[in-house]
Order: sequence, then structure tokens, then C-alpha cells
Amino acid sequence: MKKLRVALAGNPNVGKTSIINHLAGTNLKVGNWAGVTVERREGKLRFEDYEIELVDLPGIYTLEPISEDEWIAYNYITREKPNLIVNVIETPNMERDLLLTVELLEHEVPMVLVLNMMDEAQKLGLEIDDRRLSELLGVRVLKTNARKGEGVEAIVQNLVSVHELREKPRVLRYGEEVEKALGEMAVDGVSSKAQLIEKLLKSEEGRIYRERIKKTFGKDAYEVIKDERYATAHGIYNEVVRKKLLTARDITDSLDRVLLHPVFGIPFFLLIMFLVFKVSFDFSAPFMDWVDGFINQFLAPIVANALTAMGAGDWISRLFSEAVVGGVGFVLTFVPLMAVIYFLLALLEFSGYLPRVAFLMDRLMHRLGLHGKSLVPLLLGFGCNVPAIVATRSLETRRDKLIVMAMIPFMSCPARLVVFSFFAVIFFKNPAVVIFSLYLLGILIAFLTAFLLRKAVFRGELYHFVMELPPYRLPTLRLLFRIVWVYVKNFLYRAGTLIFVASVFVWLLLNMPPGVKNPSESVAGHLGRAIAPIFEPLGIHDWRMSTSLIPAFLAREIVLSSMGTIYAVEVEEKKEEFTLSEALKEQVIGLGVAVKDAVLNLLKLTPTAFEVEEGSENLKSVIAKSLSPASALAFMVFLLLYTSCLGTVGVMWKEAGRTFTVLFFLYSFLIGWFMGFIAYRVGSLL
Repeated sequence: MKKLRVALAGNPNVGKTSIINHLAGTNLKVGNWAGVTVERREGKLRFEDYEIELVDLPGIYTLEPISEDEWIAYNYITREKPNLIVNVIETPNMERDLLLTVELLEHEVPMVLVLNMMDEAQKLGLEIDDRRLSELLGVRVLKTNARKGEGVEAIVQNLVSVHELREKPRVLRYGEEVEKALGEMAVDGVSSKAQLIEKLLKSEEGRIYRERIKKTFGKDAYEVIKDERYATAHGIYNEVVRKKLLTARDITDSLDRVLLHPVFGIPFFLLIMFLVFKVSFDFSAPFMDWVDGFINQFLAPIVANALTAMGAGDWISRLFSEAVVGGVGFVLTFVPLMAVIYFLLALLEFSGYLPRVAFLMDRLMHRLGLHGKSLVPLLLGFGCNVPAIVATRSLETRRDKLIVMAMIPFMSCPARLVVFSFFAVIFFKNPAVVIFSLYLLGILIAFLTAFLLRKAVFRGELYHFVMELPPYRLPTLRLLFRIVWVYVKNFLYRAGTLIFVASVFVWLLLNMPPGVKNPSESVAGHLGRAIAPIFEPLGIHDWRMSTSLIPAFLAREIVLSSMGTIYAVEVEEKKEEFTLSEALKEQVIGLGVAVKDAVLNLLKLTPTAFEVEEGSENLKSVIAKSLSPASALAFMVFLLLYTSCLGTVGVMWKEAGRTFTVLFFLYSFLIGWFMGFIAYRVGSLL
């Protein structure tokens, strides 16, 4: 079977993702480019006797390699040398996009030009002479509406035809002086115009020509060639585009007058983010609970009973039913939340609103050394740190991604609120004030972390970029569901495996040696005793409190249940005999209840994610005797600041790399301990 490597190139938000989704379907993969955190999308498809590999290059405005995205695109075209390029143009902004087209043509790689969003161009009164455009550039020109999939299938047929007929684009000619210099430098082995231009601008041999050009035009050769590219793009545009007069006001301008208003824009943004937050967590929470129950109360007992029937011992049975099956369940509980959040984020991105968030919040975030788009992952962190870290993929540079990634774990999620509420009610007269202060402390440490990273690690000025605001559009459900499936699949494959292995390891710590009845007698218990002196300066003298932090690494809300077990608090438990038919019936009913609760949650005014369940009264009385108010405050501060949970660490490991994650883990532990120590000392004085 013959193979073709095809690069999809274009400006940001031109519809490349929609096209590759339609063409690759379920064969689409999402990962990172080697050595960087810039997202890489690629897919494979078969057509006749060809296997076609599609690679979606980062959205860029120019091939001049300055930003990380531009370096990736430039290196792929010049070093990987794809067989063909699909240059996608956003037709309503065609003149802007043609600059990149001119630069791509300099590399003389076979090309198919795609005029996307033709429906929006027509609404704006633009008429494109695609035949004339094809004649000028020497490439095939196709018209598409990728949002609906119209005209997309023709791309594959034309790619194969261009390859088989060995069609090459027309070599564009610049001014006489530039062409003369390029012609004199042309030698065997230097084939493309792009290589000649690079030789002219950078080589010692090209110095004489650079001086000649500067003498003729009064400016550097680089500026002259840049002007030639702009002039060529402008000339092509004027040659092929005709515009009708518009009488109706464009809907995009109308919406932007409100959504980008300096006064009303921010309240609308906060309202939209509140709705994203509320819908994400309120709708997914019942399904997360159902998945957890289905795995641990249905599948786990089935596995346990099957192993017992096969003669396996109790410990082996529990290992597979609780650790292996439970570990899978722990990973899968994230899926509903990830799916809903990515559905909503994809909706905001492809509708055209997400780029406007960056524009709207840019001035505020610039004071913190970040771009406006950074605020979205930070806000999501208050709901769950795991999808918030994955959401940093939308940021343009590795610098921004790592800084924001280091801030997110300090945004207190509802899982920590459960613990804060439990301790605050026991030890303080005004628990709401204490909890609110903890949230503010987390935000303060997050911005302090960003400041330290910018001063110590990511020095230099903030990278500035010009962002094009695309028109508002309504993406199709088919596109959104494909995007969601790709991200969920990627999460399960990349981060889920690490989370699963770590969750099994924590279970082994709590249940080794075999036969142990209480975590206090386990490896985790001995480890808790060993680390107890570390927490004594925080006023935490009871080793059982430090031991509870080990299972808490799985998820913050486990702190209370693990404390109940470690302190041997009596909790009323109803042990019922497992019957497969009855259990299956309960799960079916439970799924129906989850659907009902998900819908009803959307109708509530306040997010249910912050509704706190009270813990056992027995546990409250035991904890009240074990800690003072000052040590309880120190415990809460430490729990707030040190890296939140296994899911967060697993995702950060995959998104940022092992070194960054380990260093951040140590940093968060140290700052959590230090701030806990301060809280204990100040609390003791008060």
C-alpha cells in the first residue's frame, strides 16, 4: 500500500480541526509534539490503494520561526518534508490568510488550497473566483464548509490526483532586484525559493546581495522580501475577490458590542464561565457517582465472588476486586466530568467565543505576566484540577502552559471543601470565614508561584501575539462529539494508565502485609509513624493524622473516611448479601436516577458541587480531642497547598513531564508545610 504524508497548514481558527475530524473520524489521535507541550493532532485514512497520514500543524500566521508553534510548523515542512500540503484558508479573512499561503508556496511542496467557511463569506457579500485563483497559484482550489462537512470529501481525491500527476505549484515572482539576486545565487542542490531566500538573508555568500538590495531600496533585504510577500498576497486577493455592499449589520459586530464591551463584557464572561462550571459539575456529578457505584458495588463484588469460588484467598480476592477493579473505577469516574467540560470548551472555542476571552481579559492578565486565555483553566481549577490542567493545551506557548499548570493545584476544588467544612465546623465559631480565607490563600499562593516562576525560570518579556477574532458560528454536534471522544480517549490512554498504577500502589500500602485489618497496622501505618515528626512543628502530634494523608493522595474527600478507619471509629454499616439480579436491577435504577438528577441539577440556581455532606458524629468527637484549633488550621492549610491528588499529578506528569511534576510536587509540599507552620504559630498566639 502506498503512503502519503499530508500537512494541514493555516492560521488559527480556520477550520483545520474540523476538516481533519471529518476525514480521519475515529482514527484521529491527540498528543504533544516531541519535546514540547504544543498539541499535535494526526489521523490516518485509506483511499483506494493509499494510506494517507494527516498531520494538523499548529495554527500560525507566518512561517518565520519565532514562536514555538511557528518553529514546529517550519521544522515539519522543511525537515519532515510532507508529500503534500493542504492549506486551509478562512475565506472571510482571505487576505490575511494569503500571506501564509505565499510563504508556503515558496517551499514548492505540492499543495491543495481549501477555501473554508464559504457560507460565511457569502453572508458577508464576498465572491471568490476560484478558477482564477487556481490559475494564479498553480494549485487546485476547493470550496468547503467544514463545520457541516460540505466539500471535505473532495480533498482526499484531489490530494491523490495531485500526487499521481506530480502537480507542483507555480513559483511566484517578486520584484526584479530580488529575483535577480535569487537567480544569481541558485546552484545545484538548492531547489526551492524558500531555500534561496534563506541563503540570501543568512549566508555569508548572500551578504553582497543584501547590501545591493539595501542600497537600492534603502532598507534591509528582510524588510524588502517581507513587503514583497504582503504585496503578492494583496495583489492575489484583489484579483480574485469581489465584495458586494452590505446593508444589514453583521451579527458578529452586534454580539461583540456587548460581549467585548469594556464594562459589560466582564460580567457576561463571568456569567458564561459560571454556567460552564455549573453545567459541567452539576450534570456530570450524578454520572460520576453512578460509575463509582457500578464499579465498586457491582463489578467489584462479582470479581470478588468469582475469585472466592475459584479458591482464591481473601487478600487476593480483595486485591483484584478493590485495587485492580477499583483502580479502573477511580480512573473512569473522571470520564463524565472530562466529557462534559470538553464538550463545553469545544463549543466555546468553535463558536468563536474562547478567542474573545483572551482579548477581553488580556489587559488584566498581562499585569500578572500571562495572556488572557490563561484565566479559563484557572477558573476550571475551582471545579476540578484534572480537566483544568488538560485545558492548558489551549495556551500558545510552553511558558504560559507551565506557569498556569503550576497555579492550578492551588485553586481549591470541592473535594477539599468537604474536608475544610468538616474541620471548620468542629473548631471555629465562624467556619464560613475560615473556608473563604483558605480559598483566598490558595489564590494568593498561586499568583506568588507565577511570580517566582517568571522571575527565576521564565525570564524575559511576555511573548506578544496578534489574535484574529473569528466570526461567531454554531458548530455541529457531530464535530463536538468527535472532539470529546478524542480527548477522553487520550486522557484514558495517557494519564489514566499512570493514575491506575498509582492507585493500586496506594491500596497495597494500606493493605500490606496481607491480612491486616486496620491501616494503622499496615505499611501505610508504619510510614505514617515514620513521617509523623515532619508534621509535629505544625501541631499535628498524632501519627494517625499524618497517616490519613497517604490515602488522601488518591482523592481529598477520602481523608474523612480513612480517618474513620484509622481511628477505628465505629460506623454503622449494613452488610447485605450480594445477589446478581438484584444488584443489576439497582444499577439500572441508579442510572435512571443519575439521568434525572443530572437534569434537575441544571435547574438549581447554585452549583451542587459545593453542597457538603456532614461526617460521622463519632469521628467529629474523636478529631476534636486529637487536635487544637491551631493545629486543625495548619492541617487544612497543608491539605490546601500540597499537590492536590493523584489525578492531578498523573495529568501534570503527562502534560508537563516528569521533571516539572516532581519539582512542583516538592515545591507544593514545602510551601504547604511552611504555610501550615505559620498558620499554627499564628493560631496558637490568637
